[in-house]
Formats: sequence, structure tokens, C-alpha cells
Amino acid sequence: MYHSRFKGTHYEAGLRYGDILYKHGADLSHAFSKDSKKIEFVKESIKIYEREYPEVLDEIRGVAEGMRIPFEDLSTFLLGMYCFIFNNRCTNTAVFDGDNIIFGRNSDFLVSLEKQYESTYYKLDNSNSFIGNTTTMIQMEDGVNEHGLAVGLTFIYPLKIKPGLNAGMMVRYILEKCKNVAEALEKLQNFTIGSAQTITMIDRAGDMAVVECNCETLYVIRPEPEQIFVHATNNLKSPEMLQYQYDGVDDIHSGERYETVYNALKDRKNCSVEYMKEILTGKQGFMCQYDRAQVFDAVWSSIYDLKNMKIYRAEGNPSRVKYKEDTRLKFIKSGD
Repeated sequence: MYHSRFKGTHYEAGLRYGDILYKHGADLSHAFSKDSKKIEFVKESIKIYEREYPEVLDEIRGVAEGMRIPFEDLSTFLLGMYCFIFNNRCTNTAVFDGDNIIFGRNSDFLVSLEKQYESTYYKLDNSNSFIGNTTTMIQMEDGVNEHGLAVGLTFIYPLKIKPGLNAGMMVRYILEKCKNVAEALEKLQNFTIGSAQTITMIDRAGDMAVVECNCETLYVIRPEPEQIFVHATNNLKSPEMLQYQYDGVDDIHSGERYETVYNALKDRKNCSVEYMKEILTGKQGFMCQYDRAQVFDAVWSSIYDLKNMKIYRAEGNPSRVKYKEDTRLKFIKSGD
């Protein structure tokens, strides 16, 4: 994974990053859409971003200028994600056992793009500092901020879409703007949402939730009585959201991954970082045992130990790649 760093204003950070990409010969032209429906969708979505998250548009403009490419092309690529079938498939787990507070996530995607994936450190003006991981840029798929709020998404095949914020931009917003789960839930309930997704979150107080949402509705899942966790894969689980679940073949092991986490944690009273590693590496059941010949694999794995303010990441399939500690982020200590 490429380790990038963003600082200054949103525009300045984007401009600096875009210039680096340009000087290294980065070419995104293959990702630019000529689909008139998608282009129009993003044009309408930009009006919503201007109202609900204008700073990220400044960053996109900076990147586009730095790369010497049209803003319209880059924004269509980034803001159309998750709405027009962007198939990253992931597993999120949040645990609070009264002592340990842990977020774990496997990100599953194409092996052909592994060298392009990023773990990014953001320290922008008037924003939370955070570490975020992504298969592209600017939008985030999981991360943790300086307040100890950890967040991650899973993709849901969208049966319905409307112009609005997509999954990766909502995760990015939460990391950048929110201090805890309560603030994140309030923001999600007020966003104009475009895509379909789950968003799993936990904060340093042990408050945790899975949010299943799309352009029409939103439902918050809390831990079951006597259980210490919430989790999500690539299926909707709440009865309120099942009408939006795609009725297709589960060829991404979403059901198996969901059951692995459930069975590994349903009767437990505690969960350590080491036990979370066992889950994510497949020692408790199917999790990342993909056949790389099928061009798909677990491409990174994140563990956020919020009690001890530690970040661990395996930059590849965690069954083969060791977790290493990431010390870039300086957490705000309780009481500061």
C-alpha cells in the first residue's frame, strides 16, 4: 500500500497530491466515464455535496488541477462510486467487552490494483486528524481518527440510487468531522444518501452500531442483549431493510463471512486483539481464504485497538501477511 499524507487546506492538500501523481505519470483516463446517465447523476450529486460536504469538492478540484485533468472527469469517477456498481466486498466487526474496545476489518477487492491501494494520514486545517485506507483516493473505506472513533463500510448492491453522498465519502466525513458514534449517527441521519451500504462504527467509550442505509431509508443495529459485538458483511440483515437486498448468487462468501464472525463471538465475554486477528485471518472459519487465481482477495486488514490507542494493519491477505503497527496518528488522550 502507498502511504500518503495530506495537510493544509483541503484544496492545498489535493493540489500537492495531484501534482505528485502527475509527476509519477499516474493515468486515470481508463476510469473516466462517458456514460451520460452517470455524468448527469454526479452533476446533481455535486449540488448536494456543495451543501453537505463542500470541503471534499475543494480537495477533488485540487487533485484535478495537480494532475492536469478536468474536474468533471475526476468528480464523476469519485462521486459515482458505490452508486454504479463498485464491487469492493468487506467484513467489519466492532467489539466492546467491558474492557477491550476493538474494530476489525478485512477489505476484499481486486489483486490487480494492489499497488494502488493507500493508507493515508490526514491532518487538514480545522479537521480531525485520521488514518484512512482506500482502494482509490479521497474517499475512505475504513479508518480511525484522533478521538478514537473507528469506522468502516461494506458495499451493498444498490437496487435504488438517487443523487447524494456515497459510502466512501460518508466514511471520510465521519472520520474528519465526528468525535463519537452519537455524532456520526446524527450526521448519517441527516445526509442526503445516494448509495447503498452498511457503516460499522465504534468509539473509545465502547458505543457501537451498524447502520444499514440507502437513498430511501436508514436503520441502526445495536448489539443483541448479552453480546459484545456488532458486525456486517455484504448483505442487509435488519427486517426493515430486507426489501432492498439484492436477490442474487452469493459468490463473494458474504454469508459465510457473516456467520464466521457471529459464531466466533456470539458466546464470548471478551475479545483481545489477538483473538480478532484469529477471526480476520480465517482461523475461526471462512474469512479471507480466497483463490487469488480468481483475481480477488483480501487486500488489507485493519485492527484498531481503541483502549490502548493502537493501529495495526496487514497490507495484503492477513493469512499470509503479518500485522504491523502504524504510529502515524497521535490520539487525543481522554480528558485532553
